[in-house]
Formats: sequence, structure tokens, C-alpha cells
Amino acid sequence: MLSYLAALALGIGLALWVFPLDFLFPVAGQGWRPAGDAAQHMVAQRYLMADAWRWPPTLALNLNTQAGGMNTAFADSIPLLALPLKALRDWLPEGFHGVGLFYGLAWLAQPVAAVFALRSAGEKRLLPALGIALAAASMPAWIGRFGHAALCGHFLLLLGLGIYLRLVTRPRVSLWLAAGVLQVAALLVHPYLAAMTLALLGAVPATRLLRGEAFIGPALAVGVCLGAVAGVMAGFGYLGAQGDGGYGRYALNLLSPFWPAGSLFSGWPWSPQLDATGHGGWEGYNWLGVGLLAALLAGLLLRPRFAWRRLGRHAGLAVVLLGLTALAASFQVGFGQRIVLDLGPPPAVLEQFRASGRFFWPVAYALLLAAMVLLARVRPVLCLAAGLLQFVDATPLRAAIAGWAQARPAWHIDAPTLRAEFATARALTLLPSWHCVTPPDAAGSHALTLEILALAAERAVPASTMYVARWREAPVCRDEALASAPLAPGELRLFLPAAQPALLPLVPTADCRTLGPAPLGQLEGGQLIGCR
Repeated sequence: MLSYLAALALGIGLALWVFPLDFLFPVAGQGWRPAGDAAQHMVAQRYLMADAWRWPPTLALNLNTQAGGMNTAFADSIPLLALPLKALRDWLPEGFHGVGLFYGLAWLAQPVAAVFALRSAGEKRLLPALGIALAAASMPAWIGRFGHAALCGHFLLLLGLGIYLRLVTRPRVSLWLAAGVLQVAALLVHPYLAAMTLALLGAVPATRLLRGEAFIGPALAVGVCLGAVAGVMAGFGYLGAQGDGGYGRYALNLLSPFWPAGSLFSGWPWSPQLDATGHGGWEGYNWLGVGLLAALLAGLLLRPRFAWRRLGRHAGLAVVLLGLTALAASFQVGFGQRIVLDLGPPPAVLEQFRASGRFFWPVAYALLLAAMVLLARVRPVLCLAAGLLQFVDATPLRAAIAGWAQARPAWHIDAPTLRAEFATARALTLLPSWHCVTPPDAAGSHALTLEILALAAERAVPASTMYVARWREAPVCRDEALASAPLAPGELRLFLPAAQPALLPLVPTADCRTLGPAPLGQLEGGQLIGCR
């Protein structure tokens, strides 16, 4: 119990140090804008929470209205948290959303889940628990996910490792039920995390098979868990969705786990990351950290026979982790700045895993757990030393996420004027629509769209367009028809600078006026024009 309390205290302290209260508990009317992916997630969650209850539960008819609504799960609305908040919306402040809150919960849960995994491996002493809590809260690939709340849910991977270890040694019905709940919870945070936890669960029958133990029952139980996930996917509308594809573009670089980007001791910046594909290396960023590597090396050198025996006892997990590493590296294997192995076009089914570099995360946590177990066999205090080393090494990364969370970027648009417009608007038609903007978006229309939707989301004004990563039917551009249609009562038709030359003349007789500046992209002097 003391181990868990210490890990919980560490998580709470870090969460409150990194994230300001107005970031964790936001309300409408804030004087600063959300940015990047965080804006997308916040908009989707606010609209979902404000809309009526529907089926699937993640559907919001008040967002992306020209497409008949939007399944907000495809905009990373974190349904596991958003749906309970929706049930409590009458007691929450106007404009509240749970994206910032999820960051705080993830930082709180990370060290606690690490202690659970370590105790599942049979190590229950305090010093190793403190070491793994510090190290898990300092994993570079986890801290580097800032900007994408759902993918900060790495505590689910640590829980998955812990459940694997318990099921392999002493399976019980209650543990299998917990495993099933974990898989569904991971899905409702982010499908990538669900794929990883399912892979870890699949290692249970694999390990038992390679040990020569009974494995058919565990395999059937894994099948039941997989069926539960598939059922939730079907019920929540996940099945049949497609995206842009691009498996291999955002892959693991084989040098990345050992490339100390963002390390205090190397002095190297976190960005840019290693990139052999020409698409940026952020998704493949997997620096393991000085503390983890030192602990692993020391453990292997000091307890080689014990390490070999434990590896043999968990051969199924090792096979799964090797498979995840291969999936992360993709069919175009990069090492440094070069592609060293090209296996040709991947199977179509892998196109769903565009950001394949993420699949190395469970491997990193398994290495961390193994390193702590090995060091604990030598001297428990070495685990604490390795954890402190990892914690210190991650100082620049913690400073980066704290700086991001505490930044208060100004709006590019006239927020007070637009808030006044949205206060009386019944609907927002925003042109150009998101999918009508062609790369490279020189006018900054996508960034402006997210800013405007962030304001509209405070009151959940039904909006015509939204950024979504996946869809059932490829979106079709209908902007000319939207611009030329008669204005509905209470409609605000808002034109971004890039759309005004072609679309503004199509508007029927209406009161159109300037609603403030929109200085983004190459149209520095651009203005927003609204018609009602």
C-alpha cells in the first residue's frame, strides 16, 4: 500500500506542477486559444457533451452538420471520459471539457500503473517501486505526446503488462474480467492503445503454449475479450471507417530508442527527430532514456543467467514484443537518415496503422519493467538510483510540456466579436469547408477553422464542418452550393479569407460585414466576413 501511495503522491505532484488549474478545468470565455490537435479534441468533446444522447453514443449531430453529424471518436474525443462528463453536464461550468483533465489523470495514473506492473512481476519492495514510478513518469515517448491527450494514456499499457503477468502465473475469472474491461477502456481512449493492450493480452496463451502449459482456455478467453472489443467497435460506429492511409510514413527509426533527443545529459533538442521517410520523425520518437538504458545494461551484466531464465519464462511475450517492433518499423526500415530495408508495398490491412511508430511503446515499458526486476535482484537501491537518473534526464521534456500547457497564445481572430455573434446564432456555416482546402493551405484556413470552432464550441452552435481523421464515406466538396443557398433563420455564414473571392459573390442578398482580422498564412491582411 505504501508503494501505491508514494506513486500516487508523485503523480499528483507532477500533474499539478505541469498543468495549470485553468488548463485542467477550462471554462468558456478564456482569453487564449487552444492550438493544434488539442483544439480538435476539445471541439469534438464540447460538441459531444452538449448534444442530445444518441446512438452511437459518440455521435454529435450538431457538428459537421453538412455530413449528417460526426462520430466524435474519430476526432479523439476520449469517449471513456467524455461520456461520463456528458452525464454530468448540468453540473459543469459552461464550456467545460475534459481534454485538460485527461492529461492530469494520465500523469496521476502513470506512476501508479507502473507500481502495479512491478508488483505483478513479484517485486513488492518500496525502493524498486519508487524507482519504477519515477522512471515511468519520465518516459520520453510518453512525455513527448503533449498535444495529443488520448495518446498520453500510456498507463493502460502498464496495466496491460501487469495483467499479463498475473494471468500467466495465476489466472482467475476476475482477472480475465479485468482484462476485458481494460481492452474496452483502452478502445474508448484511443484505438491504437487498444491494439497494443490486446497484443499484450494475446501473449498470455502464447507464453503458456511455449512453456508447455495449458493454453486453449486462455486463448478462448482472449477471443472473448477480442469479441467484446469488436462488439463495442460495432456499437460505437468504429467499424467501416477509413482514413488517409500511409503506413510506413510515420514509423519507428531503428536508431530512435538510442538517440538521446530531449535528454538533459546529451543536451540535444527534442525536435527535430530522426527521419528517414521524409515525413518527420515525431510518431517514431522512442528515446528510452539514460536511466532505463543504464538499468537494463547493469541488470544484464550483473544477473545474466536470471535474465535469460526470465526471458525463457516469458517467451510468448518476447515474440509479441518482437512483432510489435517489426510493425512499428514498417516495411521501409529506417536507420538514422537512411532507409536500410525496403520490403515493398505493405498489405492493405496495415494502412489503418498510419502512425506505426507508436507500436514500440509497449516494448519500451516491458524493457523498463525487466530492467527494474533485474536491478532489484542486485540491490533495491539501484532501482531508485536508475529512476532518479531517468527523472533527471527527462527534465527538458517536462519543461517543454509545462511550457506548452502554461502558454497562453493570443487569438488570431477577434474572439469577443465572434463570441457575441455566436451568442445569437442558431447555426454556423463556415467556408471553406475543411475538406475543400487543398494543400499546402497557404492561407492558413485549417488553423483558422479550428480557432473559430473552438469559440463556437463554447455554446455548441451547430457547425457545418470539422476536421476528422477518419470517415465512412469520402467527403465531397459542396462549398458553392452552401454559399449560394438562402440563409436560414439565425444562420451565421462565415467566410475565411481564402474563400471570399470565389464564394462570397454567390451569397444571396444578406447583411454581410467584417467581423475582424484573420492574419494567418500568406493572407496577412485577411478579414473574416460574416453574413446573416
